[in-house]
Amino acid sequence: MLQKIIIVGGGAGGLELATKLGNKLGKKKLASIILVDFNYIHVWKPLLHKVAVGSLNEGNNCTSYIAHAKNHYFKFCLGKMIGINRIKKTIILNELINQDGTIIVPKRELNYDILVIAIGSKSNHFAVPGVKKYCNFIDDIFQAKKFYKKMFNLFLKISMNNNLLTEEYNIAIVGGGATGVELSAELCNAVDELHRYGFQGLKKNVLHVTLIETGPRILPALPTRISHRVHLELKKIGVKIFNNTTIVKCNETSLLTKNGEKIKSELMVWSAGVKAQKFQEKYFDLETNHIHQILVKDTLQTTLDEKIFAIGDCASCLLKNGIYVPPRAQAAHQMATCTYFNILSLIKNKKLKSYIYKDYGSLISLSKFKTIGNFMDHITNNSILIEGMIAKLAYLLLYRMHQISLHGSIKTGFMILSTGIERIIQPRFKLH
Repeated sequence: MLQKIIIVGGGAGGLELATKLGNKLGKKKLASIILVDFNYIHVWKPLLHKVAVGSLNEGNNCTSYIAHAKNHYFKFCLGKMIGINRIKKTIILNELINQDGTIIVPKRELNYDILVIAIGSKSNHFAVPGVKKYCNFIDDIFQAKKFYKKMFNLFLKISMNNNLLTEEYNIAIVGGGATGVELSAELCNAVDELHRYGFQGLKKNVLHVTLIETGPRILPALPTRISHRVHLELKKIGVKIFNNTTIVKCNETSLLTKNGEKIKSELMVWSAGVKAQKFQEKYFDLETNHIHQILVKDTLQTTLDEKIFAIGDCASCLLKNGIYVPPRAQAAHQMATCTYFNILSLIKNKKLKSYIYKDYGSLISLSKFKTIGNFMDHITNNSILIEGMIAKLAYLLLYRMHQISLHGSIKTGFMILSTGIERIIQPRFKLH
């Protein structure tokens, strides 16, 4: 009987896994592979902050699930999973609703033999009052595009009020992780670029970018020396940094700190912490942790069902050294590869292998200003600091490797060529 494999979530891990299984099993009609996602397109998540600011054209950097599925021998199903029935071996998809509120497709169920959950994560607002209503999030392409419109309108307003020299504006970013840090640098770049395109009133002494971190330093998950170097670079380009600052409330125009200080802001972004999607208990009976991540064994199978895998940010995987796998793109890529081989082994009734996380280091792109990061030397177990052109090329290589895993080296080569041509004929910044 033909095995039915469903992958829920078309992020870095899910789409790479669907592509591998489609090319291996779907092409030979040895299994039916279905990718489920509530979006039509895939954008590599580490690039979303660039889309949000307008320094990257999402049109040339997105992958259509429908077209990609056709080219790689799997099927695509539009929908959002709201639950799992492990007894019936089905997933429950929510209804699809039109803009006017009418139902396009009712709730439905899909049968599976093997299920992979790769639904990623979203920003954790920690139930802080006002955050959901007044702050912007950049967890997917739609949120990124929504933020861009707000940002562009704010920049236009500032430029048109060129005569009001005494008035100042602020964009506040809560969360000093990679997303918050890279977004703050991109915003400074956006100010420079739009000033060149005629937004004369838009200057750094009029618009301030503020980065707020609860802990004692930004980039707490990275080595201290990288955090320190990035901190210095951000201050150099004009970013105001508040460490040891906890936000306890948010309203339409400001953020209130634990110490009672009010940080006024015209535009607020929340990127502090992550959590996985929460399901209603009656529709979901897998073990999860306090941030809703699914508990998995070392084979990436869930603790309660060996026919269900979980990978990427939504999975809680404890390593032998007592550390949990971090929610990073490289971890999702490695998990996808491991799950690919384990699914093949599961179908053939062979022994599954344990997942081993390899930390190859981290890279932080500060837009056009600088790229800083480190490589892990697994022979000596030392961290090697890199910056400048080498770091920038390494950062670009990570994205190209993701593209190669999806499209192959030849098609990726044409994509690189197309990007080079676009840089010549198109503005360097999105202007609409």
